[in-house]
Amino acid sequence: MNLHEYQAKEVFAGHGIPIIPGKVARTPEEAERIAAEMGGTVVVKAQVHTGGRGKAGGVKLAANPAEAREKAEAILGLDIKGHVVKKVLVVPASEIAQEVYVAVVMDRAAQRPLIIASAAGGVDIEQVARETPEKIHRFHLDRPGSFRSYQARAVAQHLSEDPKVRLRMASVIEKLVAAFWANDCSLAEINPLVTDPEGKVVALDAKMTIDDNALFRHPRLEAFREEESGNATAAREMGLSYVPLEGNIGCVVNGAGLAMATMDVIKHYGGEPANFLDIGGSSNPEKVTTAMRIILSDPNVKAILFNIFGGITRCDDVAKGILAAVKELDLHVPVVVRLTGTNEEIAREMLADSDVLEPAETMDDGVKQVLARVGGGRGI
Repeated sequence: MNLHEYQAKEVFAGHGIPIIPGKVARTPEEAERIAAEMGGTVVVKAQVHTGGRGKAGGVKLAANPAEAREKAEAILGLDIKGHVVKKVLVVPASEIAQEVYVAVVMDRAAQRPLIIASAAGGVDIEQVARETPEKIHRFHLDRPGSFRSYQARAVAQHLSEDPKVRLRMASVIEKLVAAFWANDCSLAEINPLVTDPEGKVVALDAKMTIDDNALFRHPRLEAFREEESGNATAAREMGLSYVPLEGNIGCVVNGAGLAMATMDVIKHYGGEPANFLDIGGSSNPEKVTTAMRIILSDPNVKAILFNIFGGITRCDDVAKGILAAVKELDLHVPVVVRLTGTNEEIAREMLADSDVLEPAETMDDGVKQVLARVGGGRGI
């Protein structure tokens, strides 16, 4: 589960990380009122679960309350990478002498959390990683409670030449690691962590991703579920694992590994998946119908690929769900179905009479068929 900036800052503040307090506005009038209360120049920041807000026009300076209203009006309703802005955070503007990047992320390859730090921080950290990777410093963590102050100071020595600033940054890094462990995060990021002209260190932005499987331990964080999209709620309640992407091929797969492999094959042949959607190991027809409804709600989807390898999952149950979805939903895109495994013969017989479903023998065949239907791909 991703947190908005203002939510992540609330968590950070609870761990002693210095932040600049702000207030959330849902209308231009609210933004104007908040700016008037704060006085001086403010920053109006879009609250969406994606990066690149500044480059997309989602972060703007406002010199007075009237301008804050104007900027909020321009940002609210803005579409940033498929996320429509419904609220903005209004915070006092800051003087910045230096900005750096600090994050704790889960390193899947090493199976350990990883601190990433760079003095070349800011909005272009991805570009830094691509063009000057030597400016990115990495430090693995072992277990909760094992990270020491001297290790935080070792990280901070790469971020500033000022000894006093380094100590302040080390303190923030130590608290960021504590926040990562305490909240079962897969990501805790400050970009940028800034120093003002007086040497004060503040987290100017905040990003957190919480492991969904650990949310039962964090009822306060679970309350932030109110911010998720309708599709995310529907998927979670039905026991589906769903992540929207930016392609045009909807994917319905059973098992996370097979889902990843399916997306890899789609990209191998030049296509772009529109989502990750895992219906799980013991699916039922209602799950499949919900999956179809979620995918069809994405206007970018031009075709759907079912790739089912039935072990615990019964292919006939999946077929029932597909046929129910065909009856219930406005099926305006082609659907390619590959079913292999438990009860596959029964499933294929059930789908044989459909004139809107296209069967495929293998995953490779299914991907090639769906790419041919959307008029894209290479080497097919």
